[in-house]
Amino acid sequence: MPISAYLRRLGVDQALPPTLESLRLLHRRHLATLPYENLGIMLAQTPSVDPESSLERVGEVGRAGYCLHQNAVLERVLVDLGFTVERRHGHVWTQEGDRDSPALNHLALVVSGLPTDDNRGGRWWPDVGLGEGFWEPLPLLVGEYADGPFRFAITDVRPDGWSFRNDPSGAFVGLEVTSRPTDPAAVLAAHAVLSTPPDGPFTRLLVVQRRDEDGLETVRGCVAGRIDASGHHTRDLTTYDAWLAALAAIGLSLEGFEDDDLRALFERSLAGHERWVAAGRP
Repeated sequence: MPISAYLRRLGVDQALPPTLESLRLLHRRHLATLPYENLGIMLAQTPSVDPESSLERVGEVGRAGYCLHQNAVLERVLVDLGFTVERRHGHVWTQEGDRDSPALNHLALVVSGLPTDDNRGGRWWPDVGLGEGFWEPLPLLVGEYADGPFRFAITDVRPDGWSFRNDPSGAFVGLEVTSRPTDPAAVLAAHAVLSTPPDGPFTRLLVVQRRDEDGLETVRGCVAGRIDASGHHTRDLTTYDAWLAALAAIGLSLEGFEDDDLRALFERSLAGHERWVAAGRP
């Protein structure tokens, strides 16, 4: 039932065969339907990273969360549909000195057994948990990949992982994928680090991101933005109604949250936004 509810949420009315076409379809529909977000964490209602609970949440309220939720849900669905899937330890980094950190802050997936003329090894990297990532799964091959207004690169592929470089417009620089532990205990420990205040990075600022075929929509605190072929456009959200409208426009479900809690989060976000503006928007 949770798988059926997930597929219905994505507008898929039947089980899909484990083919590359199905993988691409699910990837696109997931990104278009379930924004990357940390709303529950910001409201001190942190969602579970248990894959089954996350899958049920998607079906019930239409929210997943961030990478440890999003890719766990996709993995659970792909396995159920008959795909061959493995998970990998990921570390997203922004400073070169942090590149080889063993900290788990991203869950990566490998789907194998889907060869094509251009990817004879048949290994693919679907990722619905990068927020500002790619629209369709990438072949696990060294190369540069044009994707709408973005340019991504896989710079190294090893038996146990790979190295990725984000588009220069992105909020992070790269991702290192290895075979370090990704068992439930490791994921739970990583989630605690990422989502527990005051130091957890997902507790500081509301971030909602949704990829589409042409670009990226973002709400970050009280700023809405879009990147596409026409450039990078932003606008400030300085009223509660404008903020709610931007969240609705990006496809974020608010089901299950109280208006008072959402309003309090907006007021905190606006206060932080005003301090940021006063400091020169550094």
